[in-house]
Amino acid sequence: MTQIPRCFCVAVRHPLRKFDDAKMARMSTSLVSYADLQQMPDDGRQYELYDGEVRVVPSPTNRHQFVLKNLVVWLTAYEREHGGRLLFAPSDVVFTQYNVVQPDVLYFVEARRHLVALDKPTDAPPDLTVEVISPGTSTHDRVRKQTTYARFGVREYWIVDPFEETIEIFSLDGNVYRAASITGSTGVAVSPWISELRVPATRIFDLS
Repeated sequence: MTQIPRCFCVAVRHPLRKFDDAKMARMSTSLVSYADLQQMPDDGRQYELYDGEVRVVPSPTNRHQFVLKNLVVWLTAYEREHGGRLLFAPSDVVFTQYNVVQPDVLYFVEARRHLVALDKPTDAPPDLTVEVISPGTSTHDRVRKQTTYARFGVREYWIVDPFEETIEIFSLDGNVYRAASITGSTGVAVSPWISELRVPATRIFDLS
């Protein structure tokens, strides 16, 4: 098993830092695989893999968690009415042994719900992934994670910004995303592909 250096394992960001300091490190001897991660002792942290590079998933802020909770409540109601499968972090999506991510939210439409196994990690691209960004994860979520989702065929990607109170929707065009819409705090985010999926921003950003 590839060993994770101690200097990497302790490099966890402070949640309120203003720059993207999500820690990435390529192992000096070999790439790290999902099988390697599964054999590591549980240290209470969550990890992602990008072409064999390990990333510590930053601990979320309370603001992030409240917004995520609101979104999950809304999408759960959608799932109950329209079917499909809704999952939320921490939940691994194993695109390959060297590319493993943990979306804040992932959803499979009803026609593809059979791709979500009950007792093993998801290994098919979701129809929708959502990231609720924080000051320390914004660049990563908008660049490397977004590129990875497109590369492996995630049909739709939403970026939810709790500070700007916006919901940005990106739709897959070939192997890249095209901006579909941006919804402000009083608008309604509408999926361009998932039938009847409409999310009122006021319900998502209500932290009262």
